[in-house]
Parts: sequence; C-alpha cells; structure tokens
Amino acid sequence: MSDQTVSDSHIEEDVPPGPWDGLRVAAPALLLGLAVLGMLFWSEIVSAVTVWEGSTAYSHCFFVLPIALYLAWDRKLSLVGRMPQPLPWVGLLVLPMGIAWFGAERLGITEGRQLVAMTMVEALFLAVLGWRFFWALSAPLLYLYFLVPFGGFLTPMLQKLTAFFIPIGLGLAGIPFYMDAFLIEIPEGSFYVAEACAGLRFLIASVAFGVLYGCLIYRTLWKRALFMLASVIIPIIANGIRAFGIVWLGHVLGSAEAAATDHILYGWMFFSVVIILLILAGMPFREDEAPVPATTADPLPEERFAPALRPLRAAALLAVLAAAGPAGAMLLERQVTPPTIASVPQFAPVPGCLAGDAPAPGPTMLQTYVCGQVPLNVTVHVFPPRVNPNRIATTTRTFTGEDTASDTETDSLRLPDHTPDRWRLAVTEEPGWVTATAPWLDRTPRAGGIADRAIQARRSMQGADSAPVVVAVSYHSGRDRVNPRERDAAEKTIRAFIAAQNMLDQQIVALSVAAAGK
Repeated sequence: MSDQTVSDSHIEEDVPPGPWDGLRVAAPALLLGLAVLGMLFWSEIVSAVTVWEGSTAYSHCFFVLPIALYLAWDRKLSLVGRMPQPLPWVGLLVLPMGIAWFGAERLGITEGRQLVAMTMVEALFLAVLGWRFFWALSAPLLYLYFLVPFGGFLTPMLQKLTAFFIPIGLGLAGIPFYMDAFLIEIPEGSFYVAEACAGLRFLIASVAFGVLYGCLIYRTLWKRALFMLASVIIPIIANGIRAFGIVWLGHVLGSAEAAATDHILYGWMFFSVVIILLILAGMPFREDEAPVPATTADPLPEERFAPALRPLRAAALLAVLAAAGPAGAMLLERQVTPPTIASVPQFAPVPGCLAGDAPAPGPTMLQTYVCGQVPLNVTVHVFPPRVNPNRIATTTRTFTGEDTASDTETDSLRLPDHTPDRWRLAVTEEPGWVTATAPWLDRTPRAGGIADRAIQARRSMQGADSAPVVVAVSYHSGRDRVNPRERDAAEKTIRAFIAAQNMLDQQIVALSVAAAGK
C-alpha cells in the first residue's frame, strides 16, 4: 500500500499545470495590482467611459474587454504547463512611465495619460506572470489598448485625405465643381467635408476588427501584420470613395441636400460592405487550427511553498512606484488658488447691437447682446494662474458646445488687421451653435496648440504672474442644427462684433494680471 501511495504521488507531481492553474496562482497579485492602479488612475477610467458613451467613434470600446477574455479562452491550450515566473524588476519600468504620465498630465493630454496607465497595466501582468506566460496571452493583453479612446488627433489629416479623393472622382465623372479647402460646390449644391466625414469612426472600428480577425484566423506574424495593415489602408481609401459617392449622388438626384440627408446611414452601409469584402479576401489564407499545447512544463521552484508570495511582491513594488506620478500632480493641484476678479471687461459698443445687463465680477462673466435678429453670448472666463492646460481646453469646448456635439466644423475666423489663426470658429450640431473663441496666455493672445500647452504646463509648476483667459462669442440657435443662411448671418455678426473691440487686448491683459494678484 505504501509503495502504491508513493507511486501515485509521483504521478501527480509529473502532471503539468492545467491552462488556468497559473492564473489561479497569480490571481491575488493581479487583483491587488489592478485595484491599486484603478484607484490611482480612476479619472482616466471615468473620462474614457464618458467618451465611449458620447462618441460613436469609440462605442465599440464596450466590447473590448469581452473580446479580450474570449481571446484568452481561445488560447487556453497554449497555457498548459505554464506557471507564473514573476519579474519584480519590471516594476522599475514604471518610473519612466510615471514621468511620461506626469508630462501628459501637465500638458493636459488625456489620451496620453490613459495610454500610460494602460501600459502600466500591461507591465503589471508582465511583472506578475513573467515573459513566457505574458507572451502566451499577449494577444488578449495587448488588445486591451483599444480601451483607450485614442486617435482623435488624426482627424485633420483624415479630412485632407478624404477631400483629396473627391476632386479626382469628380474629374473622372466629368462633373463641374469648385473646391476651396473642404468646401465643394457643384451645380446642384454645396458639400463640406466636416470632421465627422473624415472617417475616424470607420478607421478605428476597422483597426479593432482587423486586429481581432488577425489574432483569431492567422498564426504567423507576417500574415497578421499584413491583414492589420489592410484594415488601416482600405478604410481610408473606402471613405474617400464614399465621400465622392455622396457628391456624385447629389449630382444624380439634382440636390445636394437630398444626398446628404442620410449620409451617415449610407456610410455605415458602405463600411459594412467593405468589412465583408475584407473578410472574404482574408479567408483563403486562414490558419485557425488549434494551437499545439506545451510539451514541457515551466519549473516550479518556489511556487510549491509560497505560490502567491513572489507575484504579490512584484505587484506591490509596481503599485508603489506607479503612485509617484499622481502624487506629484496632487501636490501641484494643491498650490492652485482661485483667481482674483475685481472688474468686468467693458466691450466697445457695436452699431445695431443692444447690450443686456452687465455681469458681476467673477471667474465666468457672461454679457448678452442682441444684434438685429442675432442674439450673442459673450463669455470671459478667467482661470487660476497655475491651472492645468486640460481645464482650459475642456472649458473652451464647453463654451463652443463641442463637448456634447454630434458634429463639429472648425476653422479660423479671419478678421481685418488680425492674425488669421487668432480666433477659432466652431460650428456644432446638437446643439446648433456658432462660436468664436480666443485664449490669452502669458499676457498674449494665442492660437492654441501643443506649444501653448507646454507654456502653461511650465507655468503650472513654476508659478505665473498672469492668469489664462478665454473669450467666447457665441450664437445659440436653440435647435439641433444651424441652417446655412442662419450660419452666415451669425458668422458676420460675430466677426463684426470682434472687429469693433479695439481695446480688447489691453482689457484682457489687465484682467489677467489682476487675477494673478499682481
């Protein structure tokens, strides 16, 4: 009986770990690390989910986590014989990541903060599981990057690419046209390549699908890479063809408005056809046979005696180092003091415009005007001198309606004797607003951009002798959309109002300096 017992015990020890045994060992450490990272970067999580809910370009993000779990289950055979081999030194990589996160936080780049936070999650899995286990789960783990609503910066470039295809198609079709930047005019009417027409939502959804399809259907890296590249290039070309098709349809129907009425629906139908063709093109090269399970098991030196101790140490070290960036940002935020507001800007009278009651001094000062048939809201917002640039950008988007709009057109508002890019014009749908905004930073009117964010980031850390100020001149239609005639009248009224404010620079600079207590 004793010999039989020893023999059975020996057989049990030789059985390699099952596909999920390694994850059971690492689960306490992973849960602890994820909980700490979730608390440290809770604002990044909330802002990401908010974008998922409000933007059709990122609504697919709700499916990313279930897809990643399915990819992990699909690779269960590759986990046979695998056990965590923790790498505590990987936690040290969080230090440069923390510096990158802090830089993105000071610059007010939310997507940068989210990308770094997700990279820390990847580092947590690597530190707890080790190279071999991480590599076996690399597809589902790296797919988690699609949780980050990233890629909005590509919109201007995609607008240009979309507009590039339209005159080529019109020329080949023999349709007379006139094109000025993103405005296309044909005898049947006018079209505008707006930001929503840039194809970002199609591109992001196609890339997410292409990565999933490549991971499920192909095993060799070069085939996966080629399919993923096709899922990037083909949607860009297809969106250009779609945009030309809408203009061509307007020519055929004899009405630009009739063709543009359901262009979003046409776009999704066209995109669905493109995806189906992409799938059919990739099917002949499929390699979706089941993976071969590991023939050898990973060694288990310490795990026999303390299965969770080494993973817990690795997770704890990474979590502690990950807190450095948020702790530094919190210390800087505590030094932000409210601006000192003692006066209200006095706008110059404009012929034909009647002013409402003067606002009281405060961080946000709203003055209403009625210029003929066009009501205007003129808002002056004063920020704390050491404010984070992200707050300036977020507040500005609130003034223009872009934070909730379904579609936005942006351009420079050109004024006589002013630099062309000083005032930014935004026309939104849902709500239907027309708004011109201009920021003053470091006592100077700015155009906005990464350079200005860098200036304010430095001021937020070193202190400043003036406060940032944003001025917004807006027309609210009270409807979801502004019709072309209404928009033209609003733009002319806004342009005339701003052009009449010859002393605006001096008043804003004085307000900015006083707000900093200087």
